Amino acid sequence: MDPGKDKEGVPQPSGPPARKKFVIPLDEDEIPPGVRGNPVLKFVRNVPWEFGDVIPDYVLGQSTCALFLSLRYHNLHPDYIHGRLQSLGKNFALRVLLIQVDVPEEAGRYLETYKAYEQKPADLLMEKLEQDFVSRVTECLTTVKSVNKTDSQTLLATFGSLEQLIAASREDLALCPGLGPQKARRLFDVLHEPFLKVPR
Repeated sequence: MDPGKDKEGVPQPSGPPARKKFVIPLDEDEIPPGVRGNPVLKFVRNVPWEFGDVIPDYVLGQSTCALFLSLRYHNLHPDYIHGRLQSLGKNFALRVLLIQVDVPEEAGRYLETYKAYEQKPADLLMEKLEQDFVSRVTECLTTVKSVNKTDSQTLLATFGSLEQLIAASREDLALCPGLGPQKARRLFDVLHEPFLKVPR
């Protein structure tokens, strides 16, 4: 009998077929208590899934898996997840820890998204960074608590450059329309913090 054919001589695929579905552990005894009766599975509707003989809670691709952890279960058994991670050995380059805090629908959407983007390039998931100066400075300034895009544009229009903005006094910042003393103080403090913290 030819090794590449079945009993009737029909050619058979040479290796295991590529999975189109993500896989969930098969045997009820192997399913960890956090996944047994898993409420997340009810909300995985847009991608197919199947049960299989696997170690992680979800196999999302050839090198991607997810471990499910309910925050409630973690509070009762804090060492559980460490054992689960060790059981994976060196398998799976990307290991996602899917933590359900309170909403199983959101956890289901995360699983669907990972599976849907399995073959897509990483740049689809990465944040798009603007290249123009104003957008980049606005993004930088809005990281300061309560400074919004309008404040950022006002500051750039008032001071003309980032260098002059940094050199401005707290009082000059407070005089900008819409900024006020509290935002001015926060911004001034952030702009004048040492870049590297000095060890004590």
